[in-house]
Amino acid sequence: MNQEQAFIQLRQAMSGYYPLSDTTWQALRAICQYRQVARQDLICRVGEVPRSFAFVCQGLFRVFVLDEKGNEFNKNFFQEGRFPGSMTALLRQEPSLHSIQALEDSVIIEIDFKAFRDLLYRSEDLKLFQIHYLETHWLLDKDTREVRLVQQDAAERYQAFRQEYPELLARLPQYHIASHLGVTPTQLSRIRKKS
Repeated sequence: MNQEQAFIQLRQAMSGYYPLSDTTWQALRAICQYRQVARQDLICRVGEVPRSFAFVCQGLFRVFVLDEKGNEFNKNFFQEGRFPGSMTALLRQEPSLHSIQALEDSVIIEIDFKAFRDLLYRSEDLKLFQIHYLETHWLLDKDTREVRLVQQDAAERYQAFRQEYPELLARLPQYHIASHLGVTPTQLSRIRKKS
């Protein structure tokens, strides 16, 4: 995917939440950088203060945390059309509590956070985009996941994951799905056999 295609994809994705004027779009594009990311590379590291977030044009990312023993736990996955970033760390300008890693060779558009916030305060259409995106992904999706973690057993969580993200089943190794669901790979294997 070339740079022009990537920016077209970004604008189309954003328009799905709220359309941006040409003026806002040009200002946004000026604070973005096209970037290719190799599989396994990190775009955010635990302990570092991030300066940007991203839009996934092509590829797949995971957000993960480590416990004190070095075990990894997948918090979320971001595929094409989504915006991974350590948002709490960006808002507070403090070290990130998690890392974001490419699971495939990927293409992203990196967005300078400080410049984005400045533009957000000046652009009503960008504010409306942000509201719609946050409502969908940071309130509704997050609330559903948190309720599932406390109210559903592992088999129910796996069935919900299959229904919501069927395209990810073929793209993700089973151990990443198991980590996301809060089970061991062995437990997930048993659940899949019963499904």
